[in-house]
Amino acid sequence: MKKEFLVKGSASDPYRVVFNKDGRNLSAYCTCPAGENGLYCKHRINILRGSTKNIVSGNPADVTDVVTWLGGTDVEACLDSVEKLESEAERIKSELTKAKKDLARAMRD
Repeated sequence: MKKEFLVKGSASDPYRVVFNKDGRNLSAYCTCPAGENGLYCKHRINILRGSTKNIVSGNPADVTDVVTWLGGTDVEACLDSVEKLESEAERIKSELTKAKKDLARAMRD
C-alpha cells in the first residue's frame, strides 16, 4: 500500500511525502532537506500524528489511512518514545524557567 502527499513547507515548491506499508513494515520518505538526509522530518511526523495541515495535494482524507497503518510497527514505538520525551522536555524546560526566576529573586533579596 502506498500513499503520497504534497506538503507546503519552507520551499517555494511543496515537498513530496510518501508512505509505504508492506505487512508490518512502514516506511516514509520526504523530499525536504531533512528527509532527503535521513533525518527527523516534521512533514512525515505531522502526517503520522494525523495532521492535514499544509497538505496541498487534495487528499487530506488519506492521512487517516496512514495513521491506521502505524499500529504495531516499529515506527509507532519510536514515535511514542519521541512524544514522551518531548513532553518530558517541555516539563523540564518549564521547571528550569521557574528555578531560574527563583534564583534571580533569591539573589535580589
